[in-house]
Amino acid sequence: MTITPTRRLMRQDERYEQVLRAAGAAFARGGFAATSMEDVAAEAGITRLIVYRHFDSKEDLYRAVLERAAERLRDEFIQGMEHVPGRRGYIVGSMLSVARENPDGFRLLTGHSLREARFASYYDGWWAKAVEVADRMVGTTIADPVIRAWADRTIVAYLVEAVQAWLHVGEAGRDPEFIEQATEGLIAMYVAWATEPPTMGPAQPER
Repeated sequence: MTITPTRRLMRQDERYEQVLRAAGAAFARGGFAATSMEDVAAEAGITRLIVYRHFDSKEDLYRAVLERAAERLRDEFIQGMEHVPGRRGYIVGSMLSVARENPDGFRLLTGHSLREARFASYYDGWWAKAVEVADRMVGTTIADPVIRAWADRTIVAYLVEAVQAWLHVGEAGRDPEFIEQATEGLIAMYVAWATEPPTMGPAQPER
């Protein structure tokens, strides 16, 4: 007797996550304008009707992908800071963790969205918060306000570009090595720019 395996239906939350991931991959590959809801459905292996059950429009779907990535970056940073305060490498590690978890969403938020006029505000909002965290970390170690403002932005750009490049060339098994190397680079920048010895203490992010 042949036994036909039972197909397990996805829960609503599981399907939602599946659509988000598929959308991230489709949008990262083709951009917002060139990607249709049919493309997202095909990426997820479902029908367009199922996609529309969760999202009213392509714009809503794109926004949801960006919002999820921003939320995960915030949550991962807070968790890393609170669970192991002052742990070396937690800044780089937090960003890389989110990027590994959802590389397409990370790329959309930290790069692609800047080039999409209707979604640039998501990039601007994330960037402003990241620069604010960097500024609190720098504190009074850089006396010149112009150099301090430049350093804040350079630190964020360095972290984003470092993680983006590692996603492209690095293997997950070597992530600890990357975190160590990227952290060394971050510390070197602090030391080079500081007018007072940098403490590298954890910043208190806004919730």
